[in-house]
Amino acid sequence: MSDFLDAPPAAPSARSGPASVSATRTGSRRYIGRNARGSEVLIGPVDAPGHFTPGELLKLALAGCAGMSSDRVTARRLGDDFESTVWAHGDSDPVEERYFAVEEEILLELAGLSDADRQKLLTIIGKSIAASCTVGRSVGGSIELSTSVNGELLH
Repeated sequence: MSDFLDAPPAAPSARSGPASVSATRTGSRRYIGRNARGSEVLIGPVDAPGHFTPGELLKLALAGCAGMSSDRVTARRLGDDFESTVWAHGDSDPVEERYFAVEEEILLELAGLSDADRQKLLTIIGKSIAASCTVGRSVGGSIELSTSVNGELLH
């Protein structure tokens, strides 16, 4: 079963519910991740084309959570059609097999804002992420997280 389209459905679990996800083996060190809503993502090693590594998924979860947590407050100030890209950077420690730090980098077009409005928005974005990013709040005690907007570190 090398093609994820041929991957079997997740084995049933008595504990599964709307917040559950599964990872079903599709080959050597390759899995297909599924959520209860039917979305799928390929999980595997770096050399598996089209797959995310578990570490990449962790960083993607952090980036997505930061973006979603700050989306409403940013849209209120920049408009619903604002463009943003959130990156998450970090390498795992090869000896300890863990991440010690992940840097989130939010890229936004802020040229239309005054310096005071820009600073106010950065403060609000930082507070919003700190208060409502479940993923960041969950791993924050074991991974050093930092967030910047256009290179300016948030506090």
